[in-house]
Amino acid sequence: MNRLTRRRYLAVAGAGALAGCGTGDSGGGNYDPGGENGNGGGNGDGPTASDENGCVEPRTVGAASDVAVPTATDPLPLPLDPSALRSEATHGGPSKDGIPAIDDPQFAGVDGIDFLDDGDPVFGLARDGEAKAYPQNILVHHEIVNDRIAGNPVAVTYCPLTGTVLGFERGETTFGVSGRLINNNLIMYDRASEAWWPQVLATAIPGPWNEDPPAVSLREFRVVWTTWEQWRSAYPDTRVLTTETGSARNYAQDPYGAYNPKNGYYVRENTLFPELNENDRFHPKEVFLGARTPRGAVAFRKERLLDERLMEGRLCETPVLAVSDPRLDTGYVYRNPEELSFEHAGETVRETGAGDGEAYDPDALPLERIHTFDAMWFAWSGFYPWTTVYA
Repeated sequence: MNRLTRRRYLAVAGAGALAGCGTGDSGGGNYDPGGENGNGGGNGDGPTASDENGCVEPRTVGAASDVAVPTATDPLPLPLDPSALRSEATHGGPSKDGIPAIDDPQFAGVDGIDFLDDGDPVFGLARDGEAKAYPQNILVHHEIVNDRIAGNPVAVTYCPLTGTVLGFERGETTFGVSGRLINNNLIMYDRASEAWWPQVLATAIPGPWNEDPPAVSLREFRVVWTTWEQWRSAYPDTRVLTTETGSARNYAQDPYGAYNPKNGYYVRENTLFPELNENDRFHPKEVFLGARTPRGAVAFRKERLLDERLMEGRLCETPVLAVSDPRLDTGYVYRNPEELSFEHAGETVRETGAGDGEAYDPDALPLERIHTFDAMWFAWSGFYPWTTVYA
């Protein structure tokens, strides 16, 4: 397939020459338990071959004393050995920090925002009594916001080429854009240790400035992909990232296309750079809600989940329940080892088994929630080829 360099794509889009082209998950257990589990590997020798249940062997790591950011207790799975992942990294066009992270974000209240339409995507973060919205049309130009919420240092990160938004604890360092990509996905670096952190993998790999980082994963938290109308309705006191970024950017122009309505790169079949594991089961840009743990990965097709409201599945050997949230057009994945039964009831979810029928908000079921985020199909299947898919 034809590919442009990222720099060339940005230049073409900035010149107005990018033409859009159109192309072409409730179910109460109506899922496909045979849904195309792959064996790990990608384009090389991977350490994470899966068994018949899509389970992978958890990785073990040494001490993480040299890492400058807070790290998770257990590392996430990788599709390839860390050194092999480095060899898959490609220049994205802009050099290191050529896409400037926002280090001094400025915010305004809802009444002070005049550059967003109702259907424009924003990335919402609600934590410890504080709510913030990060507009997609700003982050597409910066990809990383080093911020604080409720006094805690965090990084909100967005990769437009893979449609992924993730939040990370950053400790007292900050993250920058390395200028490199793996599987079309942003590689961040932290400015204290210079370690490379592929965004979706959230795990350190060798880079030109840090040849031997500990193979640890970042602590992550949920950032919700939703619309401006939905977020401000749910959080009327939200603060919103403004265009006062310190950079000269045309925030009315998305260099890759648009989301309201969706066009350009976001609907085309091509990617700008090679994929780790080409899988044509779905349109490459189809959106899935993915969840991964040290033992495996699972993905639910977002459109079906939003339509059916509840879907059952398995992550490795553990039953899981995916629940949509119509308030924000998003979803959550929970471990459900006792296979409790639920039904949707308007905007809430009600337990229907031996319990008392109590209703819960979709993000607050009495189950253990697994970190879940939106991703384009090609990106998810490339990083997690052994994933179990419910579509």
